[in-house]
Amino acid sequence: MNKNTRPAVGLAAKIGAALFVLWGILHIWVGFEGAHQYLLGNVQNQWNMVIGGVNAPRAAFQHTTDAMTAHAQSQLILNFCIDVAGYGVLGMIVAAMIWRTGSWRAYFIGLLVIGIADLAFLFSLVTSGIIEANIPTISGPIIWFLAIAITPFGMPSLRQK
Repeated sequence: MNKNTRPAVGLAAKIGAALFVLWGILHIWVGFEGAHQYLLGNVQNQWNMVIGGVNAPRAAFQHTTDAMTAHAQSQLILNFCIDVAGYGVLGMIVAAMIWRTGSWRAYFIGLLVIGIADLAFLFSLVTSGIIEANIPTISGPIIWFLAIAITPFGMPSLRQK
């Protein structure tokens, strides 16, 4: 193969890249919505984004009345939401690198780094019953899994240089 010729990126890799884009959009939305709720100044609305599961139902959750504690909680939730959006940006970068060049490095970043983020969320918040298990909350891990499962079938051989 000519040095200037890139290996072909197959349909499965492009589908995987599109799934990483979708995953990224969902996670960037979390950041925007978290910032929106923060700017509204209502920590209860921020909390409602990250609770609602069987072990933290919204109706039973005890919100603080202490201004300092509420402020600290508000900042922590804002930080969490912005971090989630940062992972969304990473998902977009991974998608672009897979789509354009069939980058195995990008794939492994998507597998490992995004996987750590998504699986930590799934096991620490969703399956523990803290956050509400619904289509929006479980779709991220499902989309990530589909992306990592499908993408390799359209990637260039690891042996190509």
